[in-house]
Formats: sequence, structure tokens, C-alpha cells
Amino acid sequence: MRLPNRIFFTGVPGSKWSGIAQILETSDAFTTTDRTPEREYQHNVYSGHKGAYFGMGMEFYPDPMNVDQAWDGGNGIKLAKSHDWAYMLDVIKPGFMDDWVMLVYRPNEVSNAWWHEAGGFEITYPNYEHYKNSENMYSAIQEQNNNILKFAHKHDATWNYFTTKWIKNTFGLDIEVNNMYDDILVSIIK
Repeated sequence: MRLPNRIFFTGVPGSKWSGIAQILETSDAFTTTDRTPEREYQHNVYSGHKGAYFGMGMEFYPDPMNVDQAWDGGNGIKLAKSHDWAYMLDVIKPGFMDDWVMLVYRPNEVSNAWWHEAGGFEITYPNYEHYKNSENMYSAIQEQNNNILKFAHKHDATWNYFTTKWIKNTFGLDIEVNNMYDDILVSIIK
């Protein structure tokens, strides 16, 4: 199976997409040279954030043309994480035909609640100040999820649960998924 150089990875704040990213990145098929101590957030028992995030007001502006700047070499798939890709999916896909888009969907209310529980505006990386307040954050979650679903529908995407079997079928990789992600769906657009 031929894997891409990049995956434009998107999900809303609180969708647990960061935990999914970290599970994928346990494979040597992915490069993690974007990880530095400054690009990490831990919150009690939650997986937190690791590696570069692209977004408005964040360390890296969400420009698909410049995603490679976050990695310091290394071989493997670059998992380019951004909530803001949800606004640019119709530009990303035709502009990066050899790369994949990975969508993570989790309903608005539970995503919003989880984001606040995991730290909300106290999250130290990445920077969420751009959203300004909880009302704006919830509106952004709704809009991003709506864009993700529209893009998936447009591309006749198949939604699945994030499981060991799905990873094997999609990537050809043996990665164990020990967590139950029963309210989260994932899809790949190749």
C-alpha cells in the first residue's frame, strides 16, 4: 500500500482528534520531528497535545503550502493537524492530489464539553486565544463540523470507528487501539 507524504488532519476542538493523532504516530510510518517540549500540552490523564498545530493565532499559520516547515527532517508521513483545515478542504484536496485528508467527527455538544474539561482556554499549547470566548468556540465547533460533514458528503466518504481494524485496512499498519472511541467517526479522503 502506498502511503502519502502528508495527511491534512482535521477535527473540531474536543473531538479527541489529538489522541487519535498520537495513536497513529506510534508507528514508524509517521514522522514526529515536529515534536518539541514547547509543542506539548498535558492535562492529567488525557493524552493532551504533541507536535505542531496549524491555526489562526497559533505558532503556525494555517497555510497548506507551508506545512512542511513544522518538521525537522525525518522520514515518514507528516500528520499536519489543524482545526482550520475544515475551512479549506475544497482548496486542499485539489491542491495536494498525492496527499490524503483525514476527517474526525464527534458531535458538537460532546466536543465542546470535552474541550472545556481538557483545559479550555487554559490549554497552553496550541493557543486558542483566537476564539476569544466560549460562545465563539462553540460556534466554531459547529461550523467546522458542518464543513467536515459537507466535504465528506461531497466526496462520498465512508465513516468508520477508529479501531485497530480500521487502521490496518486504511494504512496497512498494525497499531493497537486500546481506547473506546464510540462517539467518534473517522474518514480518509485519498
